[in-house]
Amino acid sequence: MPRTMMRILATLALATASAFPAHAQEASGKRILIIAQLAAGTGLDIVARTYAERLSQRLGRPVIVENRPGSAGLATAEGVLRAEPDGSTLGVMSSSILAIRPTMFKKPPYDPVTDFIPVSHYLKSPFILVANPKLPVKNVAELIQYLKANKGTVSYASPGPGGAPHLAGEYLKQIFDVDMNHVAYRNSPQAIGDVAAGHIPLTFAEAGASLGLIRDGALRALAVTSTTRLPTLPDVPPFAEAAARPDFEAVSWHMLVAPSATPRAIVDHLHAEMNRIMADPDMKARITGHGLLPIEPPPVDVARNYIGSEIAKWGALVKSLGLAGSI
Repeated sequence: MPRTMMRILATLALATASAFPAHAQEASGKRILIIAQLAAGTGLDIVARTYAERLSQRLGRPVIVENRPGSAGLATAEGVLRAEPDGSTLGVMSSSILAIRPTMFKKPPYDPVTDFIPVSHYLKSPFILVANPKLPVKNVAELIQYLKANKGTVSYASPGPGGAPHLAGEYLKQIFDVDMNHVAYRNSPQAIGDVAAGHIPLTFAEAGASLGLIRDGALRALAVTSTTRLPTLPDVPPFAEAAARPDFEAVSWHMLVAPSATPRAIVDHLHAEMNRIMADPDMKARITGHGLLPIEPPPVDVARNYIGSEIAKWGALVKSLGLAGSI
């Protein structure tokens, strides 16, 4: 073979190898471990297991989901931080660990912006402001008027201080200049159950935990905290519509992340595969069926900037409540 042709073939081979490092990882057959922040059976876990199966099919590699709940999300964060940055270990985390907890830690054990790189920001998890039907309000406008007329006498429940439902309530107070008393419960089902039973008038509830009670009339849904309506509750307006506040958004969200040192080519390839998975109508239907909102995953750098903006937004509220450095 002429030397010129040999050099051309060698150059092409080198270019191909350098252009697809993510594929080289796939060819190794090494499994991918996805560490999930929340317990099995939660919306975060169910969605993660659904796309893990599809990711495995697309990559031709086993993809395993392992739940590591508790410790304020530290078990998941540490698992990803200690992993080899080769795309074989990922973490699925919510806004609580990436945007709220960093301000609440006395000594933050991780930096969500510099220690992790977003692979895919694929959904938002809105809350529904629900009231006991005996509360004499039927919409957000009436609620705001009622709170102003009964300053400091109305309470709302949440699963605990510093959680997303608690901050949603405090955000409402801040945006609309109203007063409510916060009552902390041990968990979300207990808080929602006491509102349905009439022991406390209001709470911000996850759709999956409250949909049945809303449909049965045990809870009255006033608004959703996303900027768009929930397909499972199409008649319930978002605050943006109900109170003419297009800037009102108080949602949790899920993001698939990798160690920050993971080669960008690997991250970009996984990001592209997740985009294809999340664009599937069946996948979108599965997500909306759990009372969640699928979103078109933004570019990696846009997702990273979003984390920073959410830290600024919720960190400021955490500080104003005196919860900074509380854990």
